[in-house]
Amino acid sequence: MSINLQDWIQEADLLSMQKAMSSGECTSEALVLAYIERIHRYNPLINAILEINPDALEIARNLDLERNATGSRGPLHGIPILLKDNIDTHDRMHTSAGSVALAESFAAEDSFIAAKLRAAGAVLLGKANMTEWSNFMSDHMPAGYSSRGGYVLNPYGPGKLFVSGSSSGSAAAVAANLAAAAIGTETAGSIIGPASQHFLVGIKPTVGLASRRGIIPISISQDTPGPISRTVTDAAILLGAIVGIDEKDKATWTSPHRTCHDYTTYLDRDFLGKTRIGIPRHYYRSLDEERLSIMESAIEVLREQGAAVIDPVDLHLEQQPWNNDVICYEFKTGLNRYLSKLDSDLSVHSLQELIEYNQKHAVSALRFGQDNLIRSEQNALNEITYQLKRREYNYPAVSQGIDYALDQHGLDALMLPGDIDGMYIAARLGYPLITVPAGYSAKGTIDADGDSTQGPFGVVFSGRAFSEPTLISIAYSFEQATLFRSPPDPGDKEVAQRTNLDKDLT
Repeated sequence: MSINLQDWIQEADLLSMQKAMSSGECTSEALVLAYIERIHRYNPLINAILEINPDALEIARNLDLERNATGSRGPLHGIPILLKDNIDTHDRMHTSAGSVALAESFAAEDSFIAAKLRAAGAVLLGKANMTEWSNFMSDHMPAGYSSRGGYVLNPYGPGKLFVSGSSSGSAAAVAANLAAAAIGTETAGSIIGPASQHFLVGIKPTVGLASRRGIIPISISQDTPGPISRTVTDAAILLGAIVGIDEKDKATWTSPHRTCHDYTTYLDRDFLGKTRIGIPRHYYRSLDEERLSIMESAIEVLREQGAAVIDPVDLHLEQQPWNNDVICYEFKTGLNRYLSKLDSDLSVHSLQELIEYNQKHAVSALRFGQDNLIRSEQNALNEITYQLKRREYNYPAVSQGIDYALDQHGLDALMLPGDIDGMYIAARLGYPLITVPAGYSAKGTIDADGDSTQGPFGVVFSGRAFSEPTLISIAYSFEQATLFRSPPDPGDKEVAQRTNLDKDLT
């Protein structure tokens, strides 16, 4: 082999890996082994990965043989990818949503997207740690904590910096170069938040673009899987691999003519110069001085690249309360359906049994309580009142939300800060988001929730349903104009001071 994998693999992108395998400079087996070595060395410092696929090396060897015999399946052939621990895989890995109650649960079949990734030739490298039950277990549970896996730590400052939403393990692992890329899931900010906090690209697709079958649910109206990667190109490749119509997920039936299997065709470096982008100032008001400066600099980038910037843009429902009763109903219904199908040897087959299990194993299972689980079990909505409530919440979001703002000003997208607040309208509507690195907050403050605002920060582009091609074009153009991403400690003293990791963790 003519390349030093342990050096080269750091920040390597998918196309570079694919080129190296095609030329014979490395193999999938060598890539998997290199990542496993890095995981053993660095994962104890950030706790991002729950388990490595015990069959990963064998899968990689078989894919290498297939490449030599019949050629490559495409850009993911032989590429090691992590999956969030709420995504079913029919193999020797567990699927637990981070809960000790499901620590020994094996899926009876692949999730739709796991099967899609296997078909594309990806190596499912392992399962990423996550906020337990996708942060729907307790209002008191910190982001990144699970009873099965403990705390996920941000590699840019372990123990000091915020990891954000429930796909925190997926993001921390990719940021620390412990995998080529990862798949997370989002209900409201759980892909976009962690990606923003880890100098990564994250795409939350339109609900229905990718199937949720085989993913432990929160909300049938808001859940979606999506890619987390180091570049927009990598995210576009991954997105194309996981989208598709699934006869068992009705949400995907709305997207037959809106699905694209090669989003890399939308990677237009000059696209910003063709766009009109709105600035919803309401979501900038809570930013500390450093992060507001990052956003103002990002707005200047838009202008410098030729975008027409409409500032400010008003969304007329910023203060509308969150739809907790609707989400609790959907969570209870969906989780009971998922748990009821688990192996009979397990002790948990319903939300009520989960609550009882946690009470019996409180020392290991209830460090932060389970008030959300109990609230969901006690939810009094029936199907009729649920549908009425859902329409009641969604009507203002549809009539006065993202589409309204885009149409009123002739916009292609909105640009939001990479924190959670601005993501709720898109979440409620099931609309897409994409985040791109935008800057680093060196000092930071402590926000109202007690979380540090220090560290990486991204901008978020928001659009109407199935506008992924436009959002990817905008994000790529912004990324190429700025190239803000830097790995945890790329070697300079200033960055070295903001992380406790070994200098080789790049």
